[in-house]
Amino acid sequence: MVLDMKYNEQPVIQLDFSEEMRNSYRDYAVSVIIARALPDVRDGLKPVQRRILYAMNELSLYPGRPHRKSARIVGDTMGKYHPHGDSSIYDALVHMTEDYSLSIPLVDGHGNFGSIDGDGAAAMRYTEARLSDGAMALLENLDKGLVQFVPNFDESEQEPHVLPATLPNLLINGTTGIAVGMATNMPPHNPSEVIDGIIAFMDNPEISTKGLMKYIKGPDFPTGATITNSDDIFNIYDTGEGKIKIRSKIEIEDSNCGRKNLVITEIPYTVAGNKTKLLENLAALSKDKVFDEIYDVRDESSKEGIRIVIEVKKDRNIENLLNGLYQKTSMEDTYGVNMLAVKNKQPVTFTLKGLINEFVTFQEELYTKEYKHLLSKANDRLEIVEGLIKATDVIDLIIEILRGSNSIKQAKSCLTTGNTSGISFRTKKSEKDASRLDFSENQAEAILSMQLSKLIGLELLKLHQESNTLITNITNYKKILSDINELHKVIKKRLKVYKKQFGRERRTILDNLGNAKYIEEIKEETVYIMIDKFGYCKSLDETSYSRLAPETLEEYTHIIPMKNTGRLCVFSASGSMYQIKALSIPKVKSRDKGVLIQNLCKIGKDDIITYIAFEDLFESQLLFVSKSGYIKLVSGIEFETNRSVIASTKLDKEDLLICASPVTVDESIENNRNILMITEKGSVLLFPLNQTGEFKKTSKGLKGISLPKGDSLAYAAIVAPDETDIEFNNKHYNPQKIKLKNRNDKPYKIK
Repeated sequence: MVLDMKYNEQPVIQLDFSEEMRNSYRDYAVSVIIARALPDVRDGLKPVQRRILYAMNELSLYPGRPHRKSARIVGDTMGKYHPHGDSSIYDALVHMTEDYSLSIPLVDGHGNFGSIDGDGAAAMRYTEARLSDGAMALLENLDKGLVQFVPNFDESEQEPHVLPATLPNLLINGTTGIAVGMATNMPPHNPSEVIDGIIAFMDNPEISTKGLMKYIKGPDFPTGATITNSDDIFNIYDTGEGKIKIRSKIEIEDSNCGRKNLVITEIPYTVAGNKTKLLENLAALSKDKVFDEIYDVRDESSKEGIRIVIEVKKDRNIENLLNGLYQKTSMEDTYGVNMLAVKNKQPVTFTLKGLINEFVTFQEELYTKEYKHLLSKANDRLEIVEGLIKATDVIDLIIEILRGSNSIKQAKSCLTTGNTSGISFRTKKSEKDASRLDFSENQAEAILSMQLSKLIGLELLKLHQESNTLITNITNYKKILSDINELHKVIKKRLKVYKKQFGRERRTILDNLGNAKYIEEIKEETVYIMIDKFGYCKSLDETSYSRLAPETLEEYTHIIPMKNTGRLCVFSASGSMYQIKALSIPKVKSRDKGVLIQNLCKIGKDDIITYIAFEDLFESQLLFVSKSGYIKLVSGIEFETNRSVIASTKLDKEDLLICASPVTVDESIENNRNILMITEKGSVLLFPLNQTGEFKKTSKGLKGISLPKGDSLAYAAIVAPDETDIEFNNKHYNPQKIKLKNRNDKPYKIK
């Protein structure tokens, strides 16, 4: 509301902040959705694309004419229609030239417009462009009033609200756009298939999605490759959403020294414009020995097509390597389909049939307007031609009227209304004949501007022929406008012309290949897992470990030898066991830090109690001791699992685990180990390990100590018979001087 107080003589308006933010963000979101990011379902263009094409049309940059500097096109577009950054306009212009992104490029570029490798386009001052034949199919008949024109941003120009597209651009070229809270990702299709599908829909509007798929079999990417889950395409077309898996096309060739070459000749559509990154990824996997089978990676691509060569070492499993490459590189990638477009200023997710229906409805509207326009022009011309023919029959009278008139207005009045007043005639008969004239305004204008050459016999014959042609055309136009089937025939005829002009063979293969299953070929070796006091973890091979100085080893709180194919088990105070594959722990140089253990498993730094290799755990028992004094032994076999985290023991709500210590088979056989327990208040209890029973991991176990009220267990450990010094909380304990008691006895203070 407006308040009475004023600031610098301006009224102060009080607004609710949250309401203002909500309204402003809503306006912004709608602007991005409708006016920036999403295409119109009718012409398949985003506003910036439409404005670029219209600006080029206004500059008469038609196919066959000279190219014009891109900077001029961008300048006109930005200054007249699209008041945003020039870089975004140029990026859109560049995209419309890319034959690896669009099935039918809309702009014919001249110069460096980037490449499929990922190279950027040259600056707009260097490149040139003009409209392509595909763009002309969208701009055709723009001057016939078929679409609505609206004022531009400053109302100084008019621009089309939508282009009169007679080519199904949205289905053929697809689109990608990220709006606010939504995004569109529509795959390109084969022009011939799309046109056949549209014609089938016009023949039978009740056709099902499955029926349409007899013609439109699936997406057809300009980069080719193979869709490996073609059975999912029906669901995508039926709902407008889904995921497509695209796999590179591979050829296997013989190489030197018994090696084989895997040659990539087609890449997934998602990699188009970023091929260099795929190459870098392949090279990195080879260098890091992730795929030891790879001998070399090189790019032999040329203007003739893509050729990425992966040279494989002798006698290696080619199929398994390919499956691994599909899993770990973008040689196989996922394309998320979301067929979202704008209809009546609202974002709508369309099915395949829905998109075709919208296109056909738009064509019916366009062709109806076009034929009404043609009918109107034919009627106007027929009116004039009939007037000229009629005039030639009374040409002597008309000449007499013109000679006897004082002005063109007077002569025109006589021709249209028969008004002879003020006009001099040679005879009364001529004046009487002139009074009977009733030409229309348009006919009178044509007669007055008629050249004398029209009186030649041949010209008269041409007028009669033109009249007959116009009458035939008018009959046809009326027939088309009155019968939807006749209208559809005209639409189909135009579409068949486009099919002949833009049609091509399908490039993308449709198949059902399932998921690639890769079995890692790992050379088993011993590694040392090194963990420092800060929780940084790394893996060293035996050679690197053997070179470490003793003082360097002292920097690490835990050193666990294990196989590189094994798993590291991490036990936490909350009673969970986390598993980390040794291969997941970075194998680095001895001076490198490694990674935090928390980055490898979801565990807190202060929560870790014990690290142990699973191969050691499997052959042992594990001693569990809780803060409340419960104790048990659990067989290592119980911890066999493929899960990354499991509950290793049962604890009460407020209880915590303070010890998870392995007991080897040898230690069990020797039967001479004891358990030392120390409480928070410094009391101790020492009793034989053999008094502890073996339980399942789901059990709480037995009472190991009879704790006094207000005290809890702080430390527990297995003590060897010859151990003489144990340090805890900066105090030293000698097990040899602690009296041996029984399990569940009361602890006592030592002097």
